[in-house]
Amino acid sequence: MVSRKSALLAVVLAAAVVGSAADAFAKKKDKPEEKGAARAVAGAEIAATVGDRTITLEELDAKALAASFQPFQALYEARRAALDGMIADLLFEREAQARGITKEELTAQEIDQKVEPVTDDAISAFYEQNKGRMGGRPLDQVKDPVRDYLTAQGRQEAATAFLDGLKTKAGVKIRIEPPRLRVELASNDPSRGPATAPVQIYEFSDFQCPFCSRVKPTVKQIIDTYGDKVRLVFVDLPLPMHPNAHIAAEAAQCANDAGKFWEYHDKLFENQGALGAEQLKQYASDLGLDGEAFNACLDSGKHREAVAEDMRKAQGAGVTGTPAFLINGRFVSGAQPFEAFETIIEDELQRAGLARASTTKP
Repeated sequence: MVSRKSALLAVVLAAAVVGSAADAFAKKKDKPEEKGAARAVAGAEIAATVGDRTITLEELDAKALAASFQPFQALYEARRAALDGMIADLLFEREAQARGITKEELTAQEIDQKVEPVTDDAISAFYEQNKGRMGGRPLDQVKDPVRDYLTAQGRQEAATAFLDGLKTKAGVKIRIEPPRLRVELASNDPSRGPATAPVQIYEFSDFQCPFCSRVKPTVKQIIDTYGDKVRLVFVDLPLPMHPNAHIAAEAAQCANDAGKFWEYHDKLFENQGALGAEQLKQYASDLGLDGEAFNACLDSGKHREAVAEDMRKAQGAGVTGTPAFLINGRFVSGAQPFEAFETIIEDELQRAGLARASTTKP
């Protein structure tokens, strides 16, 4: 397993590579003879000119981002971690000065003293909810580590709440933008939530993918937690190694025609090992769909090209595995825990000027 220190070092090194390239470009464009050529029409920065054709930095980044997302993400994460630390230090220092106390005294007053003692009932409840992660050990053996974990979590929540208040009072605005993938998808892809929601989530999924099934409870938690602040769009990305995934995606679109996509979606994930054509038709019957209409839709391949088109668009944007998510264009790969989504969604809500909507609980 890679240590935290090694992982951080890898991020910093990746950021340094991209950062060095960016610095080199910045220095080059600042040369007196090239200042005028560093700007394109409408204020866009020029990366190159080919005759009368200009290639802007925005075009270049979009192309590079689709080809290799990780360096851009590493650079953003390194910058954001450093920025968050600098903002927190500055806000704590200013608040401590305003109160005439040290930062240590401020931390004790506003964080340490705000953390409620962890009760035995809270430890027992956490243990019952997370038994599968305890390796079969009884409560007595994990009681102290669980207490330490819950205490640290409470401290983190108190620190976050206090810092959020300081940020609001100071009018903090984060200006650096995370890398965002852009995918133009069909307007009729199944969705949940209002089209005007501030957070738009694209879920790229495959009905035969076990990890796609595993992330379902997390997706439900996102919807339950954020309500009309999020819109979830389901995008078919059947993978080549799953022989029935493409026809299952077509069948789900047939169910969508009848207004039963999400019920059928759940049925398919519950039966991932049985997704042949006849079984797909049986599931439609089980859900009360018009059998004749559904069968005609599936047999005719009505949605075959639409599924293939979504695949091409996703893969063209660099999304090649499932499950994968774009949260306002920000890429999340794999069956990640709720907290991974929560961090991005909360940041997007804050960017939209909306209040924090969630606090992670054990």
